[in-house]
Amino acid sequence: MSKQDTPSFWGQTRGLTWPFWVANIMEMIERLAYYGVRVVIPIYIAQADEIGGLHFSQSDKGFIFLWWALTQSILPVLTGGFADRYGYKRQIVVAIILKVSGYLMMATQRTFWPFFAGCLLLAAGTAVFKPPIQGTFVKTLTDKTSGVGWGFFYMVINIGAFLGPPLAHFLYGYSWPMVFYGCALLVNLNLLWLFTYREVDSGADRSTGVWEVAVATVREILNPRLLIFILIISVFWGVFEQLWDMLPNFIVDWTDSNSLARHLPEFMLSRNLSRGPQIAQEWVINLNPFLIVLMVAPLSWYFNRVMRRLTSIFFGFIFVSLGIYVVGSSMSIYVLLAGIVCFTAGEMLCSPKMREYLAVIAPPDKKALYMGYASIPYAFGWGYGSFLGGQLYERAGEKANLALRYMSEVLKVHDLPHRSQAFARLTEILGQTPAEVTRLLWDKYDPSWVWTPFAIAGILAAVAMYIFIHFARRWQDVNA
Repeated sequence: MSKQDTPSFWGQTRGLTWPFWVANIMEMIERLAYYGVRVVIPIYIAQADEIGGLHFSQSDKGFIFLWWALTQSILPVLTGGFADRYGYKRQIVVAIILKVSGYLMMATQRTFWPFFAGCLLLAAGTAVFKPPIQGTFVKTLTDKTSGVGWGFFYMVINIGAFLGPPLAHFLYGYSWPMVFYGCALLVNLNLLWLFTYREVDSGADRSTGVWEVAVATVREILNPRLLIFILIISVFWGVFEQLWDMLPNFIVDWTDSNSLARHLPEFMLSRNLSRGPQIAQEWVINLNPFLIVLMVAPLSWYFNRVMRRLTSIFFGFIFVSLGIYVVGSSMSIYVLLAGIVCFTAGEMLCSPKMREYLAVIAPPDKKALYMGYASIPYAFGWGYGSFLGGQLYERAGEKANLALRYMSEVLKVHDLPHRSQAFARLTEILGQTPAEVTRLLWDKYDPSWVWTPFAIAGILAAVAMYIFIHFARRWQDVNA
């Protein structure tokens, strides 16, 4: 089908079936709960001065996210094949049970390893949930509805991502455990939607056993074209996930949003008023899903008409890399918001298209399996990127540690306080306001440089994608 033959936006939308919309609703509920935790958990885990937080180190946070990423993103490689073989509906039930168990453990456990186990249970539940949902999308889409269908899918994810932070901010007003209890309750709602979910035939051979499914999973991934694509995307995800993993702590530590916060309602403001009214970090980051909800479906339809999938991915990489550099380049809230806009433009260009490309090249009876493969680059990129980000931020970006460093190196203080009290102690010693001490530490140590390695990695991924496109021109599916 040529680009000129692509149906109109509303024509494509009318072609989407009921199973597609049910799967979207279930995805939205799951994402609402997931991002309700995801956007605030870096603060809960590692923010040094967070009241009621766990006060683990930034390296501990990176370690948790590393194993969270590997669990959540490697398991779908296997669970995708099992979803094709044993049925989508059955696997969704198992996923809900795992996710609820994970949220409950995270709400009740405050020591490292039990909390870590709760994170892995949540990750495992997400890994089991994704392939049958995405397999449903793939099996209900056609060549004529693929572009707008994946746009709607990404829009629905971001409706959940947009509503999750306000939900978390509201529940967090009661207590940190209430955030996790509320998300567990939300996930349970998908059990009700399962009653309206009609099983979609995957087209897979149901006579195969567990071992045959596992062997087929490994054999299929050895396709050289698939392996190279996965390696390139892995680098991108390492850059991308820092918006959720490192930026929340960076905003709380460094961003000055006082000039904008004084014009906003109370419910959007942070509880920490030491530097005057500041916008809560979850509302700042919420600009990303807000823009996506408004724009991604029509833009996906438009990009499908004017741009090849791989070309769209290439330009997306460029914008995301620039955005991730800009968000950390200044203490100004306005510069940070401009960086998020640039980042979001890139995300809309590339993220839906990466899954769509895998769906296009997948054999007809292996759609959920290939959607499982989409998680492999996410695993290595998010896992290693966040592990590295935790190390970098602890050493050169965290305000509490830089306050300790200043007291030790400049003021020659020998009786150093605990990390959770470091900034308050430095403020007291210097006799300056928190805003003045924050600016002093920024000028002295320039924590903005922690974003530079990720921006460079993103540009390198874009270069690799450009080369991949050159070789892909000889493949039949490049224009599919």
